[in-house]
Amino acid sequence: MTKLQADKGDGRKVSPTRLKVLQVAATLFADRGYSGVGVNEISEATGLGRGALYYHISSKEDLLYDITTAYMSDLITDGRAIADAETDPVERVRALSRALMMTISEHLSEMTVCFRELHALTDERRRAVTGLHSDYQAIWAMALADGLTKGVFKPTPSVVLKGLLGMYFYSFLWLTPRGPQNAADIGNAFADVVLNSVRK
Repeated sequence: MTKLQADKGDGRKVSPTRLKVLQVAATLFADRGYSGVGVNEISEATGLGRGALYYHISSKEDLLYDITTAYMSDLITDGRAIADAETDPVERVRALSRALMMTISEHLSEMTVCFRELHALTDERRRAVTGLHSDYQAIWAMALADGLTKGVFKPTPSVVLKGLLGMYFYSFLWLTPRGPQNAADIGNAFADVVLNSVRK
């Protein structure tokens, strides 16, 4: 994880040790499944005793929730920054595309956990995670709406946008960070697909 929130909202700062715990837990959950990993295994993998581990986490579900929300919070922050900085709708789509693919490439374990283990969260937390996905989709929707207003894009139904974003999010199934194409290259290629779909 690259930019996990510095303050979780309960006054607890996210330390480097907690970041390590989250990264290790994400890898274990992605490899073995959430239900297949116990707290003792996380403790052993991080080199922390059980007491020390619980200093940095509240529960195993707390870990799962942070794993499934941290990268989405990063995407929303980055997406809003791109929207503020880039007024040209075409270039905004290209920048959003590259940023999304780079984040996916850096968070493959977290993506795997989110898409496979979301059901393990409580209803309230599942709604919070899906809410973040909706907030992120809204950033893309605003870019397309801006392009429509400026006469660059045609009307794009929300179901089409969901399908286009699905092209990105499901890349975690096949993406190889050290493959022949880097994340930015794939982001540029996907941007062409999006733009070909939405241009007038």
